[in-house]
Amino acid sequence: MLKTLGAPERRLLSGRRPKAVTEAEPEPVPTARATVVRAAPFPGGDEAAGWLAGLRADAADLDEELAAAVAILNRGLRAHRVAAADPYVTEVSAERALVVRVGYGSGEEVAYGRYGECLELPSSGARRPRRSMEAPEERFAALLGGREEVLPAEELVLRARADLTAGRPVEAALQARVAIEALLATVGSDVVAAHREAVAEAANAALRGELPGSSAAALEEAVAAMELALKRRRLGG
Repeated sequence: MLKTLGAPERRLLSGRRPKAVTEAEPEPVPTARATVVRAAPFPGGDEAAGWLAGLRADAADLDEELAAAVAILNRGLRAHRVAAADPYVTEVSAERALVVRVGYGSGEEVAYGRYGECLELPSSGARRPRRSMEAPEERFAALLGGREEVLPAEELVLRARADLTAGRPVEAALQARVAIEALLATVGSDVVAAHREAVAEAANAALRGELPGSSAAALEEAVAAMELALKRRRLGG
C-alpha cells in the first residue's frame, strides 16, 4: 500500500508562471509511505506478538524480513517503470528510507500507517554497513572536477548488481555480459577474464529464458570479481 504524505494540492500547481525571487528558500516536499502487508494474516494476536519478538531477538531474521519487503516494493516500482515507460522511476533501498518500521496490526491500522505493536529500526546511518578504506567523497570530487572519468563498466556492473539483488538473474546475466567485456577492454584483470566464459554461457541461457542454478551462482561470482577489480582500480592497487 502506497500513500503520499504532505503533497501540495494539485490546483495550486496548475497554471503557475515563473516569478522573480531574491532568495532560494527550501520548498517543502511530499514524502511517500510504503507498507508491505502479508497476504495471509496471523492466526491470532499471540502468534503476531511472537513473530515480532523473534525479530527483535534475531538481527539476521529482521534483516531478512526487511530485505523481503524491499524486494516486493521494488517489484512494484519496476512494474510501474515499465508500464509508464519512464526510465527515471528508480528502485529503493532500506538505507535510503527516512524511517523503517516492522510490526503488526489490524487491516485498518496498517492501511493508515498504524500498528498494534511495531519496532522502529535505527536510522539509516546506523543501519548502513561500514565501508572499507575507500573515500567516495574524494572520488566524487574528482569526477565532478574532471580529474577522473566514469568507466562504462562501472555503471554496467552496478546495474548487474542491482538486478542480482532484486532477484532478476536473467537481466543480471545480460547486463553482466556487456559489463565484463567493457571492463576487460579498459581494466586488464586475469581474475575477471577467468569468468568470461561463464558469464557468456549465463547470458546465452538468459536469452533462451532458462537460467539454471549453476549459472546463477557463477554469475554472482563473476559480478563480485568485477566489483573487486573496480575497487582495486579505485584504490590504485
